[in-house]
Amino acid sequence: MNLSQQIVNGLVLGSGYACIALGWTILLGVARLVNFAHGQLYMLSAFVTWYAMTRAGAPYWAAIVIAIVVLSLLGALMQLAMTRLVIEQNLTSLMIVTLGLGYVIQGGGALIFGGNPQTLSSVLARTKVDAGALWFTWQDVLVLAMTFVLYAAVWLFVNRTRFGSVIRAVAEDPRLAQLFGINAKLVYLGVFVFECAAVALAAALVAPRAPILTSMGFNEVIMTFVVVVLGGIGSIGGALLAGLGLGMFIAFFGAFVAPAYTTAAAFGMLLLLLVVRPVGLATK
Repeated sequence: MNLSQQIVNGLVLGSGYACIALGWTILLGVARLVNFAHGQLYMLSAFVTWYAMTRAGAPYWAAIVIAIVVLSLLGALMQLAMTRLVIEQNLTSLMIVTLGLGYVIQGGGALIFGGNPQTLSSVLARTKVDAGALWFTWQDVLVLAMTFVLYAAVWLFVNRTRFGSVIRAVAEDPRLAQLFGINAKLVYLGVFVFECAAVALAAALVAPRAPILTSMGFNEVIMTFVVVVLGGIGSIGGALLAGLGLGMFIAFFGAFVAPAYTTAAAFGMLLLLLVVRPVGLATK
């Protein structure tokens, strides 16, 4: 077994998990809201990108922009439909509503795009790089680089800008924040739009690695949930470390034990870590 190749595989997997989890990290960790349709939004983003390329003839980069715009509009509609639940921070109802919305998106996606696997074509994904005993694609390099860039940018935005402070203030107490002149509804609208835009970008970057299916959202929502909780809710740096660490764990577990049990093993690792360190890998 090539140990170095498994490290590369782990970085490839982990960067994908971290990239997909970024939007939910902000939504759950910073704004303290939930969206269990996150995985289905990832699926929809991948298919919007695929449709823009194969049906509308848009180049890859233009298709990414189209997917971001479409999902941003969807995020705005979601927030407007759930404004009351969001302002009241009724997490139980939000979980139920977004879970149901996820199934609606999945069913609608199956009706529109069909049940057959499709390939999100990218020149970078088809370009294989051989470095001795190691191999990877330029798409892998792009995802890894963009993941670090996006996390750095979001960390600076949340922790070093006034709007980042406003988001945290609204999350603490929306009604109190409104008494100080902050438009909580507008803040939450921005957060939901960002989550959907982030997952659209993640899908366009990560999805070219493998065939896409309208049923693939469930695995993504499970893995991103593990990343957010494992990293420590509210910790951007922790989510990045958790994503990369989870990728490493799954790569080595799948190679040396059994690929079929990687999800169960990931949850076992999550439970063990939370027993030892309840705050996860939280770093600011």
